[in-house]
Amino acid sequence: MLKYQDRFCEVIRYIEANLDSALDIDKLCQLTYLSKYHFHRQCSAFFGISVMSLVKLLRLKRAAYQLAYRGDAKIVDIALANGYESHEAFCRAFKKLFNKSPSAFRRVPDWTLWYSKYEPISRLRIKLMKDQANFDVQLVEFPATLVAVMEHRGAPKLLGETIKKFIEWRKKNRLSPDKSKTFNLLYDDPNFTAPDEYRFDLCCSIEKKVKEDTNGILNKVIPAGTCAVIRHIGSDDSLGVAVSYLYSRWLAKSDYQLRDFPVFLERISFFPEITENEIITDIYLPIELHV
Repeated sequence: MLKYQDRFCEVIRYIEANLDSALDIDKLCQLTYLSKYHFHRQCSAFFGISVMSLVKLLRLKRAAYQLAYRGDAKIVDIALANGYESHEAFCRAFKKLFNKSPSAFRRVPDWTLWYSKYEPISRLRIKLMKDQANFDVQLVEFPATLVAVMEHRGAPKLLGETIKKFIEWRKKNRLSPDKSKTFNLLYDDPNFTAPDEYRFDLCCSIEKKVKEDTNGILNKVIPAGTCAVIRHIGSDDSLGVAVSYLYSRWLAKSDYQLRDFPVFLERISFFPEITENEIITDIYLPIELHV
């Protein structure tokens, strides 16, 4: 039988894998080994919100990403793909949460309100990841990689705007993720950096330098060298826990020291094409032998 905490992890995985269909309470009760009499109270106590609120937030998060970053998808198709029976029902639920209609959000995505609404799920995912005792750390020799970069400078909550611009630039330049690897350079920890001083680079690999333009596109190189790597599977909410593990517990016990380059990510698979619990991200910490 699964441990108490693991049962509720299974609930989240099941919900994320079935956002486009009606919630099967009987199935969820089986996953938690709880009767219907206790299921809702136990889940609310563990998650900090009700199961139905959890489902609603996860559905509307995926819908918001599809609206913001998948401009070719019709709103009615997004509604149906996220378990809503009609365009009207989806619009009502979306506007209640975001204070904007889906079409208005698509035109001008505003994630400010979303962050506050989504906070309980983010806290839960961080808690679950912290309870994981160890991560599998591998050592690799990373090759020098030329990248086109769009720098984000400013509050993390505004990162969505930069992501949207970068996606549009990649489409125009035919640098889709299946042809060009996707990287992020993490200069600062958002937990300890003033919002207006936060730095984050969005990157894609290129074969030759691109024209630097008014959109803020720059050419940079991720240098060759040894890296400690963790393959992180799951939501971005818990990425920080794995990054902290590399910097603290793993580095302290190793024979290595940090190189003069920031920790960086390679995005292997992407939300919202796949569910959040299936997202694959490789975390690279540039290191060298301690001398």
